[in-house]
Amino acid sequence: MFRGLLLVSGGMVAGALISASLAGPAKQGASILPLDEIRQFTDVYGAVKQFYVEPVEDKKLMKEAISGMLSGLDPHSAFLDEEAYKDLQEGTAGEFGGLGIEVSADPSGVKVISPIDDTPAARAHIRAGDIIFKIDGKLIKDQSLNDSVKMMRGKPDTNIELSILRKGSAGPINIKLTRAIIKVQSVKSKPLPDGMGYVRISQFQERTSSDLANALESLNKSGNLKNGLVLDLRNDPGGLLNAAIGVSAAFLPKGSLVVSTKGQIEDAKKEYITSPKDYQVVREDAAVEKLPEVTKTMPIVVLVNGASASASEIVAGALQDHKRATIMGTQSFGKGSVQTVIPMRSEGKKTAIKLTTARYFTPSGRSIQAKGISPDVEVKDTAEGNFLDFDIREADLSNHLEVPEDKAAKDAKKASEKPKKAEAPLPVKTDASGITEKVEPVKAKSETVKKRPKFYRYGDADDFQLNQAIDYLKKVDKEQVSKNAKASVIELESGIKMKVEPVKK
Repeated sequence: MFRGLLLVSGGMVAGALISASLAGPAKQGASILPLDEIRQFTDVYGAVKQFYVEPVEDKKLMKEAISGMLSGLDPHSAFLDEEAYKDLQEGTAGEFGGLGIEVSADPSGVKVISPIDDTPAARAHIRAGDIIFKIDGKLIKDQSLNDSVKMMRGKPDTNIELSILRKGSAGPINIKLTRAIIKVQSVKSKPLPDGMGYVRISQFQERTSSDLANALESLNKSGNLKNGLVLDLRNDPGGLLNAAIGVSAAFLPKGSLVVSTKGQIEDAKKEYITSPKDYQVVREDAAVEKLPEVTKTMPIVVLVNGASASASEIVAGALQDHKRATIMGTQSFGKGSVQTVIPMRSEGKKTAIKLTTARYFTPSGRSIQAKGISPDVEVKDTAEGNFLDFDIREADLSNHLEVPEDKAAKDAKKASEKPKKAEAPLPVKTDASGITEKVEPVKAKSETVKKRPKFYRYGDADDFQLNQAIDYLKKVDKEQVSKNAKASVIELESGIKMKVEPVKK
């Protein structure tokens, strides 16, 4: 049996990979070798060696062949060379060198999934949805995601310039940054007014469960859990599977189902519950089981957005299915697959492959792959609307996995659709010289200029979504909810009306 790491993360970090847990796939029986395809591969290999414009080393050709084999499967499978594998291991510990951004592949370069709190990228106001198309003046359109990430990594205190495209901006934006050792503080907390608390998880790392337990203990001692908690998972790209289970265990009864996985082999078919055997990695994780009873009964609002991915979605989905929390914000990213990091033999070098081995499902059996978690209460980024920067989801990535049932439904719908009527052709105008041109209709410009949403940092006083969550917790009758009373309707300060369901103990 191979041993590996189970990954539940949205993409790659410029400086490290986010990854997780402790099981790997079993060896399968020998399969019949595809001789025709192998013969074709050797023919192509021979042609490159013989006719390419300059000599190419065998190692480079084989590495590129392996990389292509994996990257062609889905957006999250990849070959990890020695450097990338080392960065992965450093990243799960919460310290690595780089800029602090989670990225994915894009036809124009790389797309930012999420900047990480308190990093050079966050301080430079790089936003989710930004497309990096040049690094230090070099176009990166035609290079691999791994190579682009390597360019962004580097020694601390060295400079780098990123050229980005941002929705709503008139032209490219050049941003100069200084690389740093990224020490990610996974959990932050603070007291809120009226006996409420706020906890933000920016990534799921080795010590996230124990750090959360310490934060909750502190808030409880100051009386800031008795009237509710806001759990902020916005822009959290994911991380360690065991950490997601540990976080869920802080709020759910012991033995509750958090997530299940299904794959091709038996080892990929598992159920994970709120039990120390499924989340405890470091000794300090034992603190989760010792949390006060209030953490299992207090009202909770979980904030999510389009950059909340994977491990974040596992937690949000578990709390939503168990009716333990109200999910507020916007639709999440929709990464519902699990990757296993399998170490490879490579002449003494530590390399690995990151391979998609399973889909995961919420406790009720929902797959959020290419769908995401739908909030119970939709609240835009600001009163004026969303920031309009992050407009990509898992479903937008090339080669993304589809849920078999959804694919069948899409195929059936496509087959039943009637062909669209052809639009009337545009009028053609011919001038005196005989040149003809199509006449496009002139679109009238709007009389009023739409106000740009104000950008804020999560957890600040002007954090619109956080303020709506606080307003919700203030208006929910906690006694009525805890006694499983009938659902009621409340109205937030923003005018949003919502149905409040009882919290099941």
